Amino acid sequence: MKIARFSSKGEDPRYGILDERALVVLAGDPMYQGFETTGERVPLSDVKLLAPVIPRSKVIGVGLNYAEHEAEMDDVSGDDPVVFLKPNTSVIGPDEPIRLPEGIGRVDHEGELAIVIGSLAKNVKREDFASVILGYTIANDVTARDLQARDGQWARAKGFDTFCPLGPVIETELDPSDVRLETRVDGDLRQVASTSEMVHDIPSLIEFVSAIWTLLPGDVILTGTPAGVGEIQDGEVVEVTISGIGTLKNPVIARR
Repeated sequence: MKIARFSSKGEDPRYGILDERALVVLAGDPMYQGFETTGERVPLSDVKLLAPVIPRSKVIGVGLNYAEHEAEMDDVSGDDPVVFLKPNTSVIGPDEPIRLPEGIGRVDHEGELAIVIGSLAKNVKREDFASVILGYTIANDVTARDLQARDGQWARAKGFDTFCPLGPVIETELDPSDVRLETRVDGDLRQVASTSEMVHDIPSLIEFVSAIWTLLPGDVILTGTPAGVGEIQDGEVVEVTISGIGTLKNPVIARR
């Protein structure tokens, strides 16, 4: 089941279940009110898709979680996952622009599978990982690469406004163990991998992260990007596609 968050005719955001070319409107936020429908159907052509979730608490990133990406970054992750936080103010939705701040040097795309947490979770065992997940969406962990190297930590480089596109939907029935991820910039294929290539799989990530932080409904975990990260520039369009979910597309605009 694909869940979308959308706006139509200037109304407040609502939620719907994607049904071919329409959205079946939900009675409320499925995170808290389940999947009861109102009976209303809204054509996709009449809506603007929004970020499918705005984390009330945190976006958790995972770095260096594909061996080939670790090699291209000339970095070593160690035995434990490398984790960091992005602010929820960095989140944008489909077709919203990634805005490049002035004077920060190179900015890269990083296409990723993202986990949307559906329930309060602490110290989750790997065999129970699925019980705390609402579903999966697509993310682009945009990174100011020069700042990342200069600062020696990642908060500023990954935390700018618009540096966390999410969408276009949350897929609640995805098997995340082996899905294909592709990232294109202006149609040029930059990244291609399967989630089966992750160093730390999703059950391990849920177990590790929930031992550090209490996970709240709506929290998002970015599971890491494969090799092929590259620079994005003003006027380009970034598309991240994950089989079973769809395509997240965002234009790139330099702040002037």
